Amino acid sequence: MQVRFVRPVVLVAAMSVAAGACGKYSISNIRSAKAFQDANALYKKNDFKGAAVRYEDAVSFNPDLGFAYFFLGNSYDNLYKPGKKGDPENDANLPKAAGHYRTAIDKLATATDPKEKQIRRYSFEYLMALYGPDKLNDFSKAEPVAKELIAVDPNDSSTYQVLAKLYEDQGRFDEAEAQYRKAIDVNPKEPTGYQIIARFYNDRGDFTKTMEAWHKRAEIEPNNPEAWHTIGVYYQDKVFKDKKLNSKVALDYVLKGLEAENKALSINADYFEAMTYKNILLRQEALYVKDPKQQKDLLAEAEKLYAAAMELRKKQNEAAGTAAPADAAKKSGS
Repeated sequence: MQVRFVRPVVLVAAMSVAAGACGKYSISNIRSAKAFQDANALYKKNDFKGAAVRYEDAVSFNPDLGFAYFFLGNSYDNLYKPGKKGDPENDANLPKAAGHYRTAIDKLATATDPKEKQIRRYSFEYLMALYGPDKLNDFSKAEPVAKELIAVDPNDSSTYQVLAKLYEDQGRFDEAEAQYRKAIDVNPKEPTGYQIIARFYNDRGDFTKTMEAWHKRAEIEPNNPEAWHTIGVYYQDKVFKDKKLNSKVALDYVLKGLEAENKALSINADYFEAMTYKNILLRQEALYVKDPKQQKDLLAEAEKLYAAAMELRKKQNEAAGTAAPADAAKKSGS
């Protein structure tokens, strides 16, 4: 699941101040703030068992300390060890974590403080991950949490992507595609959306849609050489692996790959990977042209480019103090 995990420890100090400001004239709330601060100190040391005890104290003294439930849930989440799956004591940590994440979401529903609202979102995200295949593996609970978060924040593309991956993992590919598309609609200038859906189409074996997504990604970041190089890689790989392609289509793909690598190199002339793939694509082109002279010229250009790429890598390795790489850039296109 594509959840953007934050390191909760970075929020501890800020929330300690917030806890201290909550009802400071109440004895119970003072005790709650002290317990929360003690828990945070243990949490920073990765003593999640001890932290959970003191977070439990904090919310028992002040049940309205909404953000404390997130840290309590995350403590139990961290106590779970995948390698001990099946052990009742270990497995019991996950339902506890889920319950406390849910409480944090509910308690912070009317929060106005930006940090509290942020923690509420993190509670949603960690809860979705908890219901994912690596932990509780409960799609029936993960799906409504994702939909709830979308309703809360419909302009965040990442949640649509999480929901899409949930559907994808269930084999519900039409629904997955629709959510990946919604993520792009919400943020059409974000290249990650196109990268993710390109992977989705590639996994489905839809080369046309895969390349449409990669080209769209390159269009919105035209000065990123890696975006163009990726296109070249996919065209080269398609021609190399798909032996069912007829010669005309294969040559068309090779030429499109070369065009993409040329764009990458026009942005960064010392882009070793683009030089390497252009060399390979030139060799592939030589396989499909009929004119012997043109074949010879293409192979000569490829050899020249290969030599330049190796010289560039040698200088880069010398500058970095590392050994030269294995001779792999001369890979044949056959």
